[in-house]
Amino acid sequence: MSGTPTARRVRRIKPSPSTAAAQRVRELKAQGHEILDLTVGEPDFDTPEHVKLAAIEAIRRGDTKYTPVNGTPELRAAISAKLAQRHGTHYPDEQITVGGGAKQVIFLALMATVDSGDEVVIPAPYWVSYPDMVLANDGTPSIVECAESNGFKLTARQLADAITERTRWVVLNAPGNPTGAAYDTAELRSLADVLLAHPHVRVLTDEIYDEIWYGAGQAPTLVGVEPRLRDRVLVTNGVSKTYAMTGWRIGYGAGAADLVAAINKLQSQISSCPSSVSQAAAVAALGGKQDFVGEMVATYRSRRDEVLHALGGIPGISCTTPRGGFYLFVNCTGLLGKRTPQGGVIGTDEDFSRYLLETQQVAVIHGAAYGSPGYFRISFATSSAVLAEAAARIGRACAELS
Repeated sequence: MSGTPTARRVRRIKPSPSTAAAQRVRELKAQGHEILDLTVGEPDFDTPEHVKLAAIEAIRRGDTKYTPVNGTPELRAAISAKLAQRHGTHYPDEQITVGGGAKQVIFLALMATVDSGDEVVIPAPYWVSYPDMVLANDGTPSIVECAESNGFKLTARQLADAITERTRWVVLNAPGNPTGAAYDTAELRSLADVLLAHPHVRVLTDEIYDEIWYGAGQAPTLVGVEPRLRDRVLVTNGVSKTYAMTGWRIGYGAGAADLVAAINKLQSQISSCPSSVSQAAAVAALGGKQDFVGEMVATYRSRRDEVLHALGGIPGISCTTPRGGFYLFVNCTGLLGKRTPQGGVIGTDEDFSRYLLETQQVAVIHGAAYGSPGYFRISFATSSAVLAEAAARIGRACAELS
């Protein structure tokens, strides 16, 4: 036998498609290609200055040691205040966990609760990591296809039909990646009614894009709509998207004390604690001035509208307007079956994404990576100039199909 054998849990998952797409873009750029990269799932803004200064000051005063497993008291207090404002309920220390990004918190929550054969309901389109996280922890992803005609959202009927005696979790990501879809109060109410009838099911609400929101007021939340579900919901969030802090790797979760204790136990054996310096920065982000957030969201809204307008006149593609986040999930089913100038056939969304990259040097991520073939995802977390040129090239690529 050559090489090192890997465990089944590794063999049954695949690398993140979004990470793979970003790596391919880096490789092409290193080879001298000028790529218009629309794959990036992170803000193109810099971390706010007062946040960076807080990290520098933490280093200068020697706050560079281990912290409690579940984060510093100052950060947990800042998270609790944010959640009280967001959800209208208080989470004490023992119900808050802090990790190396929201991704880690979600993974540890599944590791703490999912056994072989347990099911996790995941609405599609979904963030690429959810199914593989479930598989890595011996669970079974139960994928529910959510139609574009319903805004890519899970309905109460679909939820009721998907729940079995083996269901342990339902995942709700809103505003969502890749679609920007979000639920209104009435829709959350109908989902909550189903969940109340199934007390063995927990809900993981991934709210990482909650502040990148284009509606009035705040995006509604499940806990805010139905407080009786509070101890069955793990609210996950972080500072990555809202404060342009993706590399700082700070995420958090809030939920039932027994679940949080299990997550903390696992983290104590995996990474001990999150970065002390990053936690100091996160305190400044959550508790400091919020002007940056509003300015960033206004820029995203403008870009969203510009790209929607630019893509709107291209035959063969269409797009539902996202209510949050910084992505467009573009329907390209009207292009499937067409031929390229080189004689190839666009049989799938992945074929079209490859065709865009090879002929127009525009990088997008195909919809099948998100559980929804027939689409591709564009990130508008880049400059208006890049977006305008990319839209023109997409139009050119579509026009050359026959």
